Amino acid sequence: MSVKRRPSASPAAPVSRIYEVRNAEWLRDLCGPHHRHLQLLETRLDEYGLKAESQGGGILLVGKAEGVSIAEAVLAELERRLRSGADISDMDVDGAVEAAQTPAQTFGTFRSLKKPITPQTRGQSRYIDLLASPDNAMIFGVGPAGTGKTFLAVAAGVSELLSGTRQRLIVTRPAVEAGEKLGFLPGTLEEKVDPYMLPIWDSLRELMGQEQMERRMARGEIEVAPLAFMRGRTLKNAFVIVDEAQNTTVPQMKMVLTRLGRDSRMVITGDPGQVDLPGSQPSGLKHALQILSDVEGVNVHTLTAADVVRHGLVSRIIDAYAAHGEG
Repeated sequence: MSVKRRPSASPAAPVSRIYEVRNAEWLRDLCGPHHRHLQLLETRLDEYGLKAESQGGGILLVGKAEGVSIAEAVLAELERRLRSGADISDMDVDGAVEAAQTPAQTFGTFRSLKKPITPQTRGQSRYIDLLASPDNAMIFGVGPAGTGKTFLAVAAGVSELLSGTRQRLIVTRPAVEAGEKLGFLPGTLEEKVDPYMLPIWDSLRELMGQEQMERRMARGEIEVAPLAFMRGRTLKNAFVIVDEAQNTTVPQMKMVLTRLGRDSRMVITGDPGQVDLPGSQPSGLKHALQILSDVEGVNVHTLTAADVVRHGLVSRIIDAYAAHGEG
């Protein structure tokens, strides 16, 4: 990659530079289908008057100097992804823009994973820092769907399991979404839990591969179970994830938090705005956040709609519901 600079008439005038891409296939992928990625780049950097268009062997960038510099950084990051063999999605463009606009910073890293994990937003960067520090024994990661709160927690747990830092990875969540009791569902415990754990299975496969996941499950190093199966246990030398914690009752939350054993860590994830408990039962997550926020050793990190890394429309939907007091 190289950049050809065209001198502008004055510091205040728009600048134009060509971001050169010598690989024709990469240039096509950078631009996206029907130049969608360039259109998204223009939209995200509209305040700088940025215009981006494919031109010969590169991409012509025109706009305020700062905006052009940010666009160059975004394209460089996306080209790095292409060199590593990864594809580019709209989310990758959004994430690269967010990263380019964030002051340089370091963030925690997860070791031994099948794929590298990097933050897509400022909020995720801080969350990864908390997860990557072994000194943080208990972390609450709260926020709306699509912010990566569960996936990043699983990444931290898989990293500690694969590196030998913890002996077990335990994932639990309440099974109340369908209003059914597990005892009335057919099959083995694993088959009963499966419908509730699909997002966890997907994350594990992505982070460690199907074969290794199955092998470690067979050895008892990875365990998934409904919350009720945590009662009476002490979870030692384990990385414990309590997912969908907004659907725990107050007694359930107290029970699971007090299962934490020696040399263990626990991450509690959930969205306080999406409580599915029947009747008027108070959410154990909301209650815990109220009474534990000042307890030494408890870390609370809140992700927001700005940290949503699904389709860009999702964060706007979340904001719309929040504006009407429904989220």
